[in-house]
Amino acid sequence: MTASSKSVPEKGDRNERLAAALRENLKRRKAQARAQNRVRQDGAKTETQPPKSPAK
Repeated sequence: MTASSKSVPEKGDRNERLAAALRENLKRRKAQARAQNRVRQDGAKTETQPPKSPAK
């Protein structure tokens, strides 16, 4: 049997791609967590403050 026309990527290339994908995923998850924390903190600030009475 002859070798196929497609070249087989080396394990090192695959590992590098996987490592890069994991780094990007981690960055995205951290950004999502930071955004959720900001929303929670902003929500907590508005709920704990008493409503302002209108100035006369």
